[in-house]
Amino acid sequence: MSHSLFVLIARSFRPALTAVLALAAVSHAQTYPVKPVRIISPYAPGGLGDLLPRAVATGLTDLLGQQVIVENRPGASMVIGTQAAARSPADGYTLVFGSVTSLAINVSASKSLPYDPVTDFTPVSLCYTTPLYLVVHPSLPVNSVKELIALARAQPGKLVFASGGNGSSNHLAGELFKSLARVDMLHVPYKSAGPAMTDVIAGHVSLMFGAAGLAEAQSGKVRVLAVTGARRTAAAPQLPTVRESGVPGYESTIWFGILAPAGTPGAIVTRLSQDIHKVLAQPQMRERFSTGDITPSTPEAFAELIQREIPKWRKVFEAAKITPE
Repeated sequence: MSHSLFVLIARSFRPALTAVLALAAVSHAQTYPVKPVRIISPYAPGGLGDLLPRAVATGLTDLLGQQVIVENRPGASMVIGTQAAARSPADGYTLVFGSVTSLAINVSASKSLPYDPVTDFTPVSLCYTTPLYLVVHPSLPVNSVKELIALARAQPGKLVFASGGNGSSNHLAGELFKSLARVDMLHVPYKSAGPAMTDVIAGHVSLMFGAAGLAEAQSGKVRVLAVTGARRTAAAPQLPTVRESGVPGYESTIWFGILAPAGTPGAIVTRLSQDIHKVLAQPQMRERFSTGDITPSTPEAFAELIQREIPKWRKVFEAAKITPE
């Protein structure tokens, strides 16, 4: 058989083969799921990165008619669990609980990330977004973001802000603030956010961009000046955003969502996304996770968020001269 004849025959069969594969994908999606589904959480048990996917898994179990389990695989700044998900079969039976750290920040924080957040995953739905809180010790003579900026400019390099470590979300929130507000503040990294907040409360450091602060503010231990999100949060609607307080373009949020390995059939992704939205719409979900905002999205909107956040945080790393590890 000549090469040209072989090519001609192959081309004639291509539409039929494509149709067969499409029918197989539809059939697979219609019968999905036929066995338990797992959500890999790259977080240790007990925190939000564990509790939220477990709550989603419980709701999905009822809707899918199959057990949805959460498998904790923490370590290496979420790299271990996320990499495991990237290498899993793209059949809808392995999902991963992703975050701004694993999907956007790690690209710049790691010298050689063993997965690609964009090409190795198919986003299913954003689930939850929470701002950080700009928290200062009560002894600091400021009551607003504008007053903080004025004080920082009057005393360049003297105000100290704490974080949970180099490259952490609260460190990057502070560096973004320094850049956009054009102020010079000294960064002091701690092993985690808990000890950092403890030292803000004790007055050893001036301020922090932290996930905590509201309860401490109610007892007078700290003062909260603003939230770091693009809009005010339902958890504290009285607090202005940093952006509306005089720093145009400022936004720093911690977000979480569900993804599947790249190549997962579109019909399965759509089914999962719709069911996750139903779970997140339950009143008990909003009550249980009221410190932030339940923010379901389409797969496309979640993909756009990831692609938008990667270069944003890369610029912050470069401006702050943070060395990848």
